[in-house]
This record gives sequence, C-alpha cells and structure tokens, in this order.
Amino acid sequence: MCKKLAFIDEIVDILDLLYFHGWDERNGGNLSYLLDEKETSEVSSLEVKKTIETTFNMHEIVGKYFVVTGTGKYFKNCKKDPTHNLGIIKIINDYSYGIVWGLIDSKPTSELPTHLKCHIERLKVDPKHKLVIHCHTTNIICMSHILELNEDKWTEILWKMQTESIVVFPEGIGVLEWILCGGDLIGDATAKKMANYRAVVWAQHGLFATGTSLDETFGLIETIEKAAEIYMKICDKKIVQSISNENLLEIAQAFHINFKHGIID
Repeated sequence: MCKKLAFIDEIVDILDLLYFHGWDERNGGNLSYLLDEKETSEVSSLEVKKTIETTFNMHEIVGKYFVVTGTGKYFKNCKKDPTHNLGIIKIINDYSYGIVWGLIDSKPTSELPTHLKCHIERLKVDPKHKLVIHCHTTNIICMSHILELNEDKWTEILWKMQTESIVVFPEGIGVLEWILCGGDLIGDATAKKMANYRAVVWAQHGLFATGTSLDETFGLIETIEKAAEIYMKICDKKIVQSISNENLLEIAQAFHINFKHGIID
C-alpha cells in the first residue's frame, strides 16, 4: 500500500523522539495507537494479509484498528522504513486479529497483549483514550533500584520535584514490582493499574504510559521522567528547601485539579 497516511507520519516522529531521548534503545520499547473514526475510514477497505490468534479475550475492542510497532524492531528505523518496522492491525473477533498494513516480514511487538489489555481498561475510564507507549525511561529505572515500590511514596516524591508534576499527573503514578515481560502476568497487572493511573512503572524496566493523543502521552512521559531525573540528582544531597504539602494544595486549588487524595492532605 502506497497511500499516504498522516497519522503514520505523526507516530514515527514520536518514535524518533523517544529514541533520541535514549528511552527506547536498540529494539527496546513499543507503541500502540488506536485509530479514531476518521483514521479508520482511511484503512477500512484494506484486506487482512495475515490472521493471528490470541489467548485472551478482546471482545471490547473487536472491529477497532491499531498502529503497532513490530517485534525486534528499532525505533530509530521507523521513520525511514515504517512498513517494515510497524503496521496496522484490525481486531477481527474475540480471539484473533489481522495485519492489514505494514509489518512486512514481521509481527507485532511481544508486548501486544499488555498493550491491548491496557487499551481496554483505559477506554472504560476515558472514551477519548488512544495511545499506549512503553519506554525505558532512565531515571525512573534508577529510582526503582533505590526506593521501596510504594505508589503513594513515588507519587509524593515526583509531585514535589517540580511545580508542574501534580498538574500533569494529578492521579499519581502506578508502580509494579519486577515481573517477567511479555507474558500474561505483567499484562494483567499493568491493565489493572490502568483503572486508576495513566502511567505505570515497571521496576528495573521502564514506564507504561497512556493518553488521548501523541502529544499528551509523550508530554506525560517527559514530565514524569524529568521529575525522576531531578530526584536522582538531589536524592543524596542536603535539601535546604522544597515544595511542601501546602504548596501542592495551593497548586491544586489554583488549577482546579482533582488530585489523588490521602498523600498530601
């Protein structure tokens, strides 16, 4: 297929940025993007080239189309050769999907089950949800080596690193212990967290982030990782002053933010 797809160009731009930041080295990381009604109309006439069975139920997303990165593919190559490094799939029925574009000589990321489970859960919370990005954010991984994996503690620390944190992720951040990637256990655990969070830490591995657009989701990753970077730069130093609980409450009031309660109040 040679048809120009604007949303593919936008996606590969984000993949390029993720690689440039060092958050998706080699073939690390993956992305899945839910097509909206207009985008679906551009590809709905495409025939299924290959059908793949799944072991989990996809009933809630049957008929939907997703752009997905390929297994073993490098983000740095997506811009120059999108059809070999990513593709478009259609959820055909409860237990199978079909490749309709791209993924030449390849198949979707091994984390596809986790991605689709997260899409299902986030759509229950936010009908405008579109995107899941998994990346290896350096400072988030560093934090998971030195902090207990307590979500409220992580949320408080990251909120207090910079003024914008509570504005960008007022619901806080989910945290999971180390679990073998690519399997049902980590997929189910991550999807369960997505009922309450848009971003979930995988200890010693990285971040799963979701959103309603490419800009929103990439911005969420940037903000969380920057807060983690600030923490890693100052965590072994004497703190003279910082953002207080009262300061955070003042920010929440000024910006009319519905934040996660029980941490700073």
